[in-house]
Amino acid sequence: MKKSLLTAALSTLALGVVFAVPVQAADVSACLITKTDTNPFFVKMKEGATAKATELGVTLKAYAGKVDGDSESQVAAIETCIADGAKGILLTASDTKGIVPAVQKARDAGLLVIALDTPLEPIDSADMTFATDNLLAGELIGKWAAATLGDAAKDARIAFLNLTPSQPSVDVLRNQGFMKGFGIDVVDINKIGDETDPRIVGHDITNGNEEGGRTAMENLLQKDPSINVVHTINEPAAAGAYEALKAVGKEGDVLIVSVDGGCPGVKNVAEGVIGATSQQYPLLMASLGIEAIKKFADSGEKPAATEGKNFFDTGVALVTDKPAAGVESIDTKAGLDKCWG
Repeated sequence: MKKSLLTAALSTLALGVVFAVPVQAADVSACLITKTDTNPFFVKMKEGATAKATELGVTLKAYAGKVDGDSESQVAAIETCIADGAKGILLTASDTKGIVPAVQKARDAGLLVIALDTPLEPIDSADMTFATDNLLAGELIGKWAAATLGDAAKDARIAFLNLTPSQPSVDVLRNQGFMKGFGIDVVDINKIGDETDPRIVGHDITNGNEEGGRTAMENLLQKDPSINVVHTINEPAAAGAYEALKAVGKEGDVLIVSVDGGCPGVKNVAEGVIGATSQQYPLLMASLGIEAIKKFADSGEKPAATEGKNFFDTGVALVTDKPAAGVESIDTKAGLDKCWG
């Protein structure tokens, strides 16, 4: 009888061991919340997160705003993730300040929140940020534009095609980085539009898409047809700006610079539509984010920042076929090997 009970107990224990790992794996769920589900950057981010979640046995649910700037949908997604018992959230925030209370609610509920690409304000509102060094990305294209113009840079007429009126951190960082790289005095590095440099024609918003880029470029050309340098928040906006310039026969007279490094954007660099772009790596951001959520679920360990920075730097490279002295870059062949979208 004792032997039978012992055998039964060992059998039960064995069953517990057999089922422990699958039950734990099934418990690990994560959410990806992007600004839109149409921008190639976020499409690639979703691909990276999905592939890594499948590899690690993490259940992934993806959400997105209706358009870039739709913070309400993102807040609702965070609420859903909390209610669903997710272990972590990967977030590219449209409103980097306004979404902070929702993020804090998630963290208070025990979720790991990682900002992807776009730091929250303040940056420590998330447990960690996995991103391009967006200030450096802007600085690289600013340096390239100034070096390409040479002495003519002192008389440049510059248009800034930004993201949204709320000035999310990614917009501010790229914008201010460009100014630093070009040699424009930055008044408040955390704010767009307070500079007094006479070379700045003006700022307009694009919502990060081609139609917005076209309209913004048209608006600024009406203000000053002599614009010869255009900084764009991303490559879809750059493509729209080019179409507006082409419509008035100025496409050959203006340097367009951008940030993203998607395959369509790199091809536009190769074709002369964009002069140079700073390439970032969304698939890497998202896959590393899923790894971090899985590790947190298993051990409680949170990710650490890159040494000397307050975020985890996922890298950036300037892509151009017209290298400028003193500005490190790769050509479009190398850029196409690393591109996305």
